[in-house]
Amino acid sequence: MERANNPNPFLRDAGVEVPLICGAMYPCSNPELVAAASAAGALGVIQPMSIVFAHRTEFRRGVRRIRQLTDRPVGFNAIIEKTVKLYERQMRSWIDVALEEGVRFFVTALGNPDWVVRLVDQVGGLVYHDVTERRWALKALDAGVRGLICVNNRAGGHAGPLSPEQLLDQMGDLGVPLVCAGGVGHPARFRQMIDAGYSAVQAGTRFIATHECTAHDDYKQAIVRAGADDIALTDKLSGVPCSIIKTPTVEKLGLQAGFVARQLLRNERTKRLMRVIYSLQSMWKLRQANQHGSGFKDYWQAGKSVDGVVQIESVANVVRGFAATLLARPTTGHVSAPPVAPPVASPTRSRRPKGRRGRRQAIFTASRSRALRTRRGIRRKQRRRAVR
Repeated sequence: MERANNPNPFLRDAGVEVPLICGAMYPCSNPELVAAASAAGALGVIQPMSIVFAHRTEFRRGVRRIRQLTDRPVGFNAIIEKTVKLYERQMRSWIDVALEEGVRFFVTALGNPDWVVRLVDQVGGLVYHDVTERRWALKALDAGVRGLICVNNRAGGHAGPLSPEQLLDQMGDLGVPLVCAGGVGHPARFRQMIDAGYSAVQAGTRFIATHECTAHDDYKQAIVRAGADDIALTDKLSGVPCSIIKTPTVEKLGLQAGFVARQLLRNERTKRLMRVIYSLQSMWKLRQANQHGSGFKDYWQAGKSVDGVVQIESVANVVRGFAATLLARPTTGHVSAPPVAPPVASPTRSRRPKGRRGRRQAIFTASRSRALRTRRGIRRKQRRRAVR
């Protein structure tokens, strides 16, 4: 699909061919994975902590490694929570390096992005911001961001409280590109989200189970075997709910922080310190599990999109499979939903909501049977694999 002739605002903003983001992941976003996603026509996003701490590469060298592998656009993930001054200074330094190396698309999270917007705007770049509900979206728009990454309750890592449909209902009138983040691991689900009104989709879990990702094979196989019911929320990783695969280690350690830790996490004076402590511990645990697999501990982040992941394949194949679902009809981003056939007349009054919300609900209902058939096929494959 040609960017110049496509009205999708995300494609224009990111400069890519496919409305798909390979989301930034700690510790899984190695340079080769980021580069492969961009080279395939999607947008690979750099996660600086993953490059520096998980893969032990000096940051500028890591960015240049990506640029050696592809000249396509890449993004940068900036977690901007003001918890520790040292971390804040380091993030500013990484952003400066990214700008110097030509990165122009930034994804911010967990803080006010106004200062990032000012820096990036000076060189003609733009910022999208992670949000989980409308009030945070309005604050981000006040700060000058160009688009919103709508993190839903099916996402891996730090999930939101709302479904993709609820987020679209809340934010569909804001007039900016919306990106669905969470629960998309299969091409049919990708098409469903684009048809519903999202301008793009951000996927993470699906890209872990690829050849280019350097995560341990135990981790990848756990994603292939898992279903949505195997994903649980825990606050023991970072102090806030985080989606992980239920494994023997997780079941043994439990999902909730201890009583004392929970009290400290709720206290205004101590919650930031506790979250820093939890984050440092989780960075080490996740890095070890990512490198050594179940030989260390089977402590692996993933979202409910595991339902759609049935095999380990190349990034190029994943992107091609998603892009192929859009060839039947050009999409127009989130500005308007596709037309829906009028309902058959009935002697009883329809209870379907009217207007924008009704059109979206009709789209989701119409595609539900296709999604169910896909999931049944996936489960049959998983059962046959288990028998073998």
